[in-house]
Amino acid sequence: MGAPAKSLSGLRQNIDTSVLEAQRLIVEQPRPLRITRTRAGILPGFGLSLGYTILYLSLIVLLPLMALFLKISSLHWAQFWHIVSAPRVLASYELTFGTSLLAASINTIFGFVLAWVFTRYTFPGKAIFDAFIDLPFALPTAVAGIALTTLYADSGWIGRLLAHFNIHLAFSASGITIAMIFVTLPFVIRSVQPVLQEMEKEVEEAASSLGAGRWKTFSRVIFPALLPALITGFGLSFARALGEYGSVVFIAGNMPMKTEITSLLIITKLEQYDYVGATSIAIVMLISSFILLLGINALERRSRRFQEAKG
Repeated sequence: MGAPAKSLSGLRQNIDTSVLEAQRLIVEQPRPLRITRTRAGILPGFGLSLGYTILYLSLIVLLPLMALFLKISSLHWAQFWHIVSAPRVLASYELTFGTSLLAASINTIFGFVLAWVFTRYTFPGKAIFDAFIDLPFALPTAVAGIALTTLYADSGWIGRLLAHFNIHLAFSASGITIAMIFVTLPFVIRSVQPVLQEMEKEVEEAASSLGAGRWKTFSRVIFPALLPALITGFGLSFARALGEYGSVVFIAGNMPMKTEITSLLIITKLEQYDYVGATSIAIVMLISSFILLLGINALERRSRRFQEAKG
């Protein structure tokens, strides 16, 4: 009877030890996380900053835009459509959007080339030429328009030479495109240049060492990384060209149905005290620009996500 009692005592001791171990594990089990309210950042003042941001944007951007829509609230849809679809207005839309698209496309190509040269090569006077890129930002657009008209008119330095070949740039759609190119060129260069500067040359060297040619390295390594920046530069250039006035008004000639851009038509209606007509046309341009920027931003985000997933 001694051996079974000793075995039973050992079994009880093992059971007690297991129970104590289980209780210890239950006590030490991590408690469920409590959702606590955290600050938006390390530094205080998020609420005040957010309120100031909303107030500032409302005063500067939202309220003026709301005023435009309130201005035409008295119009019926048929009246609004009659104003914005007049033949003269449609002709200005076609000219404005066509020349803006052409100018933005040209700037996207040559802006990339200029950004590449300024980033990858060193040459005398590089800093001076790089500073000239930002000149359209600081130069009054009216001054740019006068300068371009002086150069490209038939009596100008360049226009006189082109006139011998029956090429007339001033007072035509070509002159409008040149003015838009001049004003919007910095947008593409300044969008692409930082990306090129941050791009590691070791990646290109690795692709070359693996047997990739120059074109394959550019199309497979460089261009995909630059695509979101190029889309951004194109969108900014396009949107800026749509609303350009000062540099275009002198070189366009302002002939209705031929060389009259939409922004000039809006000014003309304001001078005729047709505030409702000017506001209606301005709203069409506003909505078109907003849809354009929204689509380009969506395309840019999609391109960036695709590149991140591919990488």
